[in-house]
Amino acid sequence: MAITRDNIMTLEAYSKYRKENKPSIMAHRQLRSVRLGEHLNMQFESELTIRYQIQEILRVEKQFEEQGIQDELDAYAPLVPDGSNWKATMLIEYTDVEARKIALTQLIGIEDRIYIEVEGFKRVYAISDEDLERETDTKTSAVHFCRFEFNEAAKKAIKYGAKVTLGCDHPNYNERVSIPLNQLESLREDLT
Repeated sequence: MAITRDNIMTLEAYSKYRKENKPSIMAHRQLRSVRLGEHLNMQFESELTIRYQIQEILRVEKQFEEQGIQDELDAYAPLVPDGSNWKATMLIEYTDVEARKIALTQLIGIEDRIYIEVEGFKRVYAISDEDLERETDTKTSAVHFCRFEFNEAAKKAIKYGAKVTLGCDHPNYNERVSIPLNQLESLREDLT
């Protein structure tokens, strides 16, 4: 279901919904989170995770004005997968602030070196930061938005059980991990 102004809850309705549903939403988010090495987390988005993100921002900012709501919809609704892709928020995570500063200078371009490899197919590299540039000549951002676009054959292979690997071949961050089956089952739902 598309996220539109017509199906965003009022602040009051969301407050009640949040109390009843936050644990299941957090479990869903966790199920769609894949760690790639020690410092990179890919949060694969869904209609539910993006709806939650929008509603949380509106709640925290106590936003009820039409334009403010529309601004959040314009910013986040494009992150919902649309049947031919997976979309993810890539988080570069370092607990030490100085280590993070150094890493962000060494990881320029990392968002373009993230890939999904479906067994039997070529790597699909992320199309990143379509909304705006998130790095400079001297450092990258700790947050990037990635889209992985699949052809019909790769979609079928994923749906029918092909092994799927998430990887990065940046010279300063070379990692790969098989996406666990329970997480892959959730991601398959995006390819309809």
